[in-house]
Amino acid sequence: MERRNFIRNSTLGLGAGITLAPSTVFSAPNGSEELLSPKLPREVWIATLTLTKIEADNSEGMVNEVLGHMADIVNYKPDIICLPEVFPIFNISEKITIQEVAEQPLGKITSRFAEFAKKHKTYIICPLHTVENGRYYNAAVVIDREGKVMGEYRKMHTTKREMGRGVFPGPLDPPVFKTDFGTIGVQICFDLEWNDGWEKLKEKGAEIVFFCSAYAGGKAINTRAWQNKYCVVSSTIKGTAKICDVTGDEIAKTGYWEEYWAIGPLNLEKAFLHTWPYVEKFKAIHAKYGRKVKITNYDEEEWSIIESLSPDIKVADILEEFDLKTHKDHIKSATDMQKQIRNG
Repeated sequence: MERRNFIRNSTLGLGAGITLAPSTVFSAPNGSEELLSPKLPREVWIATLTLTKIEADNSEGMVNEVLGHMADIVNYKPDIICLPEVFPIFNISEKITIQEVAEQPLGKITSRFAEFAKKHKTYIICPLHTVENGRYYNAAVVIDREGKVMGEYRKMHTTKREMGRGVFPGPLDPPVFKTDFGTIGVQICFDLEWNDGWEKLKEKGAEIVFFCSAYAGGKAINTRAWQNKYCVVSSTIKGTAKICDVTGDEIAKTGYWEEYWAIGPLNLEKAFLHTWPYVEKFKAIHAKYGRKVKITNYDEEEWSIIESLSPDIKVADILEEFDLKTHKDHIKSATDMQKQIRNG
């Protein structure tokens, strides 16, 4: 058996940099679902693809290839699948223009991914070129579990080459999308070099930002996560695709043996704190909640993450009960006092 087919068809090759959580769902040999343990209320299973070793003759062939790889991982029951930047035109032999492949969703390409989303009850981030009123965009179309288009994000910071090929820069106000597991946003490739989109998504309450890209981005992906206190998921044409938690820690990533997919769970029921002075309350939290609440301390950074591991405990209730401020509110309170004293 060829190595590529072995990896694609074997359990190891399905995923990938997979981190198995207590709530993993698999299909049993007879095809029935086997639930290993209850899923946390805000646990999100994410699958993200790299196109590094996927090739096709033309755009339609690439769409078929990607859908085939998506079919490989449906046993993981992903809540959302993220695909790379304008993937229908990459790694193909045929010469094609943006004008030839661009569509207005739901079009020829997006309708196929909408059908997949509806069949497998998953959200999909589907990046491709879209067109509206004669203008072409490098976009990411967000499709919900019912196969309906929620909207699209249009790349804010296009490259000179793209603009030379007729691609317009998107609005400087990136949208967020409300899903049944939380609020998400999107950035695309060259957007990584600017702060504005990332910061605006933070202001709008994004909990996960999907980075669809031609390149991997490296440590900058991890940095965007901890800087903005939200999760970042990258999907790439070439190089590593990965899932980063709010601290920038990698939950899963692709690699030599995990060629195509990074798959893993994120628990969104958590809060990012400045350790001091709230560490003084941690002993009392442990005493009351025990293993139902996890506190992770990052000693050198003085970050602390409070995470609920129980379906009946909300982190917001813990913050209120023990008079704790999130990192964002902690910094804001100091900033407000600084302004007050300066202006006093």
